[in-house]
Amino acid sequence: KWFSRFMKLEPGAVETDPESGKTVPAPNSVAFWARLNNVHEKAAEALHRKLALINDRDYVCEKPASDAVSAIVDKLEHGRHVILSFGKYDTDLDYLLVSNILTRRIRAHWVGRTERHKSFGEPAPRPLLIAIEEAHKLLNPQLAGQTAFGIIARELRKYFVTLLVVDQRPSGIDDEIMSQLGTRITGWLGDDDDIRAVLTGLAGRDQLRGMLARLREKEEVLLLGWGVKMPIPVRSRRYDQQFWDEMRGRQPARPRTIDEINDDLFG
Repeated sequence: KWFSRFMKLEPGAVETDPESGKTVPAPNSVAFWARLNNVHEKAAEALHRKLALINDRDYVCEKPASDAVSAIVDKLEHGRHVILSFGKYDTDLDYLLVSNILTRRIRAHWVGRTERHKSFGEPAPRPLLIAIEEAHKLLNPQLAGQTAFGIIARELRKYFVTLLVVDQRPSGIDDEIMSQLGTRITGWLGDDDDIRAVLTGLAGRDQLRGMLARLREKEEVLLLGWGVKMPIPVRSRRYDQQFWDEMRGRQPARPRTIDEINDDLFG
């Protein structure tokens, strides 16, 4: 409620004092509120300008139809997958605002559930995986320190929360967060900065660099880090006719119709 009342104040609103004839801040102005609450006027007006950027977003409303954040947390707690797409809202402000609201609420909920599990024997919270595609938009050095993802990567594994980072340009991700990623799956990389970022915090980087250089582009990946005892190159399967023949367990005597294939795949 304080946010709504504060944003209704008018920056720069003034009136004339009938006794002295001087111009003074109007009762509905930010400056009048600042004087009333013993706050520096310029600081209050600067805060009002910055909060106005949030207040002007289409998805920010005073009386929402429902508590969307609580609904998301509830679905996650009950094992439902939630996909969040920013759509046309692709500015840094949108990413920071929405991701911070969600991740801080998720963090508080899972930490609380875990502490009650350890202290009072309540059921442990359901393990949660937070996946971030095009992660450089949220985890670049300029924004990473302003979000909760650094804390999630660093501390929340013991609270049943894991961070999955997906990106084509790992060099755009903050080094501190990259160093906290235990298991990594990487394809062939041609950029030295991307290679350096992927190998951040790992031992034997010279040997790993050689293994990366030998990967077949778009066919093989390298699995390395905490989850495996040693780096393992993995080749992806080709979804060709041989694959489908092996999946069906037999060689068709004649070409199959679309209806037969759909029935085989989907029942």
